[in-house]
Amino acid sequence: MSNRSIFTTAALALVLAGAALPLQAQTGSGGRQAPAVTHNTWTSGAPLPVALQYPMAGVIKTKIYVVGGVTNTAVVGDNQIYDPVANTWSTGAPIPTTTMDGAVAVVKGILYIFGGSNDGTTVTNAVWAYNPKTNTWSSKTAMPTARDSAAAAVYKNIVYVIGGNSSGSVRLNAVESYNPATNSWTEESPLLVGKSEVSVGLLGSTIVAAGGFTSSGDTGDNEGYAVLTNSWKSLARELTSTNASCTGAISGQVYVSGGTGTSNTQSFKASKNKWTMQASMPQGVIAPGSSVYNKLLYCFGGSNSGVAFQGAVYNNVQIYQP
Repeated sequence: MSNRSIFTTAALALVLAGAALPLQAQTGSGGRQAPAVTHNTWTSGAPLPVALQYPMAGVIKTKIYVVGGVTNTAVVGDNQIYDPVANTWSTGAPIPTTTMDGAVAVVKGILYIFGGSNDGTTVTNAVWAYNPKTNTWSSKTAMPTARDSAAAAVYKNIVYVIGGNSSGSVRLNAVESYNPATNSWTEESPLLVGKSEVSVGLLGSTIVAAGGFTSSGDTGDNEGYAVLTNSWKSLARELTSTNASCTGAISGQVYVSGGTGTSNTQSFKASKNKWTMQASMPQGVIAPGSSVYNKLLYCFGGSNSGVAFQGAVYNNVQIYQP
C-alpha cells in the first residue's frame, strides 16, 4: 500500500470516529465540553427586585421585560429587566400608568401592554407600547373592549387578545386583533367559552387557549383558534383545570404550570390532541409573569392567593427546561 493510501485511510477513520461521538461528548470552543441538558427539570434565577403577582412579561432580543403587577400593598408600574444569560436585573422606564394583569405581546422589538387594571379593581382598554432602544412608552389606539385578565398571542405580526374579565366580573369570550403597523383593531370570532386568565400559545397557525376562569370557576376547557379561517374548535381538556398559570409554547407544545390550587406542569401537543403531565413547579404560584427565552419557560413571581393585596407575594424566578 502506498503512503498516500495509508494517509487517506487513517484520515477517514478519524472522521468516522468523530462523527460517532454523542452530542453531549463533543467539545466546544477552547476544547471545553458542552454541558449536557437535563430535561423536564426546574432551576432558579436571580429573584425579582420587587415581589409581584400579575406582572406582564415579554422578551425583546436577549432581555425579558417584567412590567407592572401588584405587590402586597399597591399596583405598580415598575419595568424590571432580566438578563437570562448574566442572571442579573436592571430597570427601565416605568409604564406611565400603574398596571396589573394586562395582556402582553412583542412585535418587531416593541413590547405592548393591552388593558389590565390600574388600581386592582377597575379595568381599562388602554394600550401602551415600550421601545427599549429609546427607553420610552407611547399610547396606542385603545382596545374596543376594556378588560383585564386577557391573554395575547402573535401571528405574523398581528396580536390576538383573547378573553378576559370586564367590569362587573363578566368573563369574556371576546377576541380582538391589533395591527401595530396600522395601529388599528379588528373584531374576530369569539371563544366558545367565555373565560379569563387563560393560558395561550401559538402552535403553527393555531392559537391554543387552555384553561382559565369562568363564571362557574376554574375550567379545563381547551380551544384552538385557526388564524387562517378565523374559527375556533374544542380540543382535549386539561388534565388539571387551571387559571392564572405560567405558560408558553416551546418546540411544538404548550406548557401550563401552576395556577390556582396546583403546582402541576402540563404540556399539550396539538398534533396528538393530548396532554402530558410533567415535573411540578418547586413553588406552586398563582398569577406569575410568563416568558419563553431560548426554549426555556420563565415564571416570574406570583402569589399563593391570586387576589390583589392578599396572601403571600413572591419574588422567585422559576425556570423550566422541557
